Parts: sequence; C-alpha cells; structure tokens
Amino acid sequence: MAEAPSGLRILLHQHQKERTPVHISSHADRDRVIEIFKKAILKSDSPENFALQTVQEAIKPQRQTVLVQDENQSLENALRTLLQELVSSAVQSGEDIMQYGQSIDDQESTYGQIPRLLDIVLFLCEKGHVEGGMIFQLLEDLTEMSTMRDCKEVFGYIESKQDILGKQELFGRGKLVMLRTCNQLLRRLSKANDVVFCGRILMFLAHFFPLSERSAVNIKGVFNTSNETNYEKDAPNGISIDFNFYKTFWSLQEHFRNPASTTVAPTKWHKFQSNLTVVLDTFEAQPLSDDDGKANNLEEEESAAFNIKYLTSSNLMGLELKDPSFRRHILVQCLILFDYLKAPGKNEKDGPSESMKEEIKTCEERVKNLLETIPPNGKEFLHSIEHILEREKNWVWWKRDGCPPFEKQSTERKTSHDSVKKRRPRLRLGNRELHQLWTWADKNPNALTDPQRVRTPSITEYWKPLADDMDVSAGIEEEYHHKNNRVYCWKGLRYSSRQDLEGFSRFTDHGIEGLVPSELLPPEVRSKYHSKPVSERSKRAKKEEESKESVSHAEDNQITNSTTDMDTGGNTELEDSTAPMDAEALVSITQSGAPTPEENQKLSPSEAGNSEAEVEVEADTGTKTTDGEVDAEEEPDA
Repeated sequence: MAEAPSGLRILLHQHQKERTPVHISSHADRDRVIEIFKKAILKSDSPENFALQTVQEAIKPQRQTVLVQDENQSLENALRTLLQELVSSAVQSGEDIMQYGQSIDDQESTYGQIPRLLDIVLFLCEKGHVEGGMIFQLLEDLTEMSTMRDCKEVFGYIESKQDILGKQELFGRGKLVMLRTCNQLLRRLSKANDVVFCGRILMFLAHFFPLSERSAVNIKGVFNTSNETNYEKDAPNGISIDFNFYKTFWSLQEHFRNPASTTVAPTKWHKFQSNLTVVLDTFEAQPLSDDDGKANNLEEEESAAFNIKYLTSSNLMGLELKDPSFRRHILVQCLILFDYLKAPGKNEKDGPSESMKEEIKTCEERVKNLLETIPPNGKEFLHSIEHILEREKNWVWWKRDGCPPFEKQSTERKTSHDSVKKRRPRLRLGNRELHQLWTWADKNPNALTDPQRVRTPSITEYWKPLADDMDVSAGIEEEYHHKNNRVYCWKGLRYSSRQDLEGFSRFTDHGIEGLVPSELLPPEVRSKYHSKPVSERSKRAKKEEESKESVSHAEDNQITNSTTDMDTGGNTELEDSTAPMDAEALVSITQSGAPTPEENQKLSPSEAGNSEAEVEVEADTGTKTTDGEVDAEEEPDA
C-alpha cells in the first residue's frame, strides 16, 4: 500500500485533537454511590436527618462542570442498579421483596431495605433536592421485577404514600409513569381471579388523577365488546330444562355487552324486547321465597370475594334460576341498559322514538317489581340501585358536554397562631376612617388652625376660575370654561345657596355665570350681570297698582248696582235692606281703611277678601312713600 502524504497525516492528527471529550460516568463512581446508599438504608433515623447529607456525599466528588441534569441522571442510574441488586438478593434468599433485610427501630417497627430506600428517595423528591420523577421510575422498575404476590405489597406501599405522590410538584413529573405502571399491572392481572386487586388499582387511579383528566375519561363512550359470553349453541343429551329458554336467556348478554347496537336497527330492539319478555315471564312464574334467600345467604357472599361472570353450562341453569344473586345480577343489567337508552344525546334525533320510550317504561316497571320481590331486603336493594343510577346521570350529562373541568383550588385554613398575629385592631367608631378622624385632634392639636388643612373655600375663591374664563381679554376658549364642568357648577350652587343668597337669586336669569361676585368681573362684563333691578321693582309696583284699581272698580260697580235696585223697588225686603248696608260699609272702608269686625260680617266673602287685599296694598304703598323708596316711574295715589 502506498504511504499517505505527510500533509494528509498532519490534517488527520489535528482533527483528532479538536474533538471535545465526552464525560461518561464510570463504574467506580456508580459503585461508590451504591455503597453510600447501602449504608444509608441501614440507619434507623428518619430520612429527614440524613437523606440530604447522603446525596451531598454521593455527588460531591463529581466534576463541577457536569450539569445538574446529568447529576440527576447519574444518581438515578445508581439507585436503579441498587434496587435491582436488592430485589435479586431477596429472590435468592426466598424472602418477600418488601420484607427483605428487615430491621427494628427504637419504636419496634420493622422496615425492609427496599421500603427504606424508597422513603429516602421520596423525601428527596418531595423537598426538591433531586428530580421529582425519580421515585416514580423506581416504583415502575420494582413492579416489573416483582411477582404478582409481591406486587400486592408494592402497591400497598404506593397506596400508603398516595398523598405525597399526589402533590403538585411530584404529580406533574410522574403522572404518566404512574399511569403506565398501573396499566401494566392491570394487564398482568386476571379479571376473574384478581378482582379485588384490580379494584384497588382502579380506585387508586380515581383518587390520584383529577376528575377531568383526559386519560381517565371514556369520552366517546366506547364499550368493552371483547367481553364475550360463550354458551352452548346445541342442546346436549339428557338436558332437563327448556333449551330454547336457555339460548334466549344467554342471548341477552350480546345486547348488554354493546347497548349501542340495540338502537341501530329496530329489528334488534324488537328481538331484545321479545327475549327479555320471555325471561321476565319466567321469573314472574317462578317467584323466590324467603327460604331461597336464606339458603343462599347473600350477606356472606357480599362480604367475600366473588366472580364477576357466571358459568353458562346448561346443566346449571335450573340452580342459577333459584339463586337470588343471579336474578339480581341479570335484572340490574336490564336497568343499566334502559338507563343508557333513555339518556339524552347531543341531538334530539339521537334519542329513542316515542313508541320505544313507552316499551322501555313498561319493561322497566316489570324489572323493578321483580327486584322488590327477590328476598332478602328487595325494597332496600332496589332503592340503592335507583340511587346509584340517578347519580350516574350527572356523569352522563358531564361527559355529553365535553367534560368541562370543575375543580376548584383548595384554600388552606389559617392556623390560630396566624389569626392572632393578623387580628384587626379594634376601632372605636366602626371603621378605620371615622376612627382616624376621631383621634386626629388628640394626635394633632393644631390641626384645626393649620392653614394647609382642607377647608371649604369662600365664594370669591371658588368663583375666581370661572371669573377668569368670563374675561374676554384672557382668551380662554369656550370648551375649556369651568361652566362646562357639572361637578364644579353643582358645588358652586351649594356654596352660593349657603353663603350668597343674592348671587344665588341671579341663577334664574343669567345661569351659572350670574353667581360670580361683581368684584371678580371686569367692568364690561359686570354691567351685563349686575345692573340695577329698576325695571323689576317698577314691574312689581305696577302690578300692585293694577290690583288696587281693579278692587276700586269692583266696589263702584257694586254701589251702582245696589242703587239701581233701590230705584226699581226690588222684589223682597231682604234685597232693599241689604243694598244700603253694603254701600255704607264699602264707603266707610274706602274712607277709613281697615273694616271693623261688624262690617266684615256685613260683607260677602268675596267683598271681604277684596277689601283686605286693598288694605294691604295701601299699607304697602304708604310704607314705601314714607321711606322714600318709590321710584320715579311709580305714580302716587290721587
């Protein structure tokens, strides 16, 4: 082979030197971390006393240039390796995984090494010293390495730490890992033999995840169609029951398995109705007695574990029909199916027809009557089932609306110590403002004499801005005048009504600008709003004179009429005698002024009122004349 040129060899050598080194955790570092944690799990103290020091001792020798994420990954790898070694040692010794290496603490409580390791990691995750998802990863590895017998104990540990694992800082990091762990356990379990354990897992998931968690809700309402019920298709030899009834009875399970298929075609519904009618007729024809209920002893069956599926052998059909629990199982399935068919859909077309509703109602009544007659405690059992189905409707409506979230953030109650610290001070007058105002004089004795305090302005001070606006020489535009401010005008009216009644009276004729005092206005503006009210006083005097003349004319007319009646003779003595008296009374009133009480009795009500008005006008006029306040335009009395 030909030798490469020297220049090429130099370039290759330089390229190799430029590569950055990749940091890889060595086996020695991992073994050292494992040994540190092996010593830690043998301690009997609480993890709070040594967990953080253990982590600091394990990570401190590493290089400082490694990121925190890489440190967490290295620690997680070491802990997973340690967990695998502990499980392997427990299997070789033949002990239970969760009981391996038990030690007795001061309180005589036993702890295995694996639960001890999980407690340390859980404390570190809870306090934020390590990554929050580390504990979930260890639990998943532990369930994968354990048998089903050991998984029950591992899951018991998970249930005991449910409150800590469900905290927000841990739940967000490990919820998917926990969901995967539980689903793997459910796939490994037998639905027929491990019913209780499956129920524990489902109950844990229901409590661990929020109600609106999308992964825990069957939004589309998909049924488990893989749950098939196999039964005999051909009649065996020597059968003692009606084989047609046997096939009709077990064919109902096809509709219970997938209720949606029953409403797809009317023929399927009619087939289901006819088969159900046959079964209900048989139940009604063969009622159960109280002895049948006592013989089966349902209370002991309910307390013990039972299978969720019944045997379908035709040889057992006669015995199963006499079993109260078997009949209840079938009839409750019918109620669940009816409840599904009656549930409203998103559209009105999705619901059943009117004829179908009537048929469902009839069958439902027959089923409930049969449940009441099945001993023991038939009515109580039916009431419980109805209550459960009624609550189920709430979930149906919630899922139909798209599962809107309805969780509310919990508010932590304040402790008594905090409440004492934050107790509000006692106020003397009910609220803080009045209390502060009441105690203001004690704290500030010179508050009332302070020139800077807030006080009500005088009329001159308040109307000064509006007077500046009215000055034409100031050149202030109309839209910026204070008269456009409603609050300013309203306050000014209140001030003037209390301190300047003369200015307040000018508001009717001149508006808000008439309230401005004259000394604030320039001469050309002052003459417009503050001219002498000669015309008003003249108008008032003329109105008084006109009223006086109208009264005198009314008196003259009355005298003339009375004289005319006297000349003509009159018809009655009453008119002849009354007219001279009225005339004399009127003459005396006009000459002497105020009438006497006797004269008032002689006058009619209208005449008396006119005379009194005349006297008041004369008195007013006389007073004005005496005081010398009569204007030049007013004419004196003749």
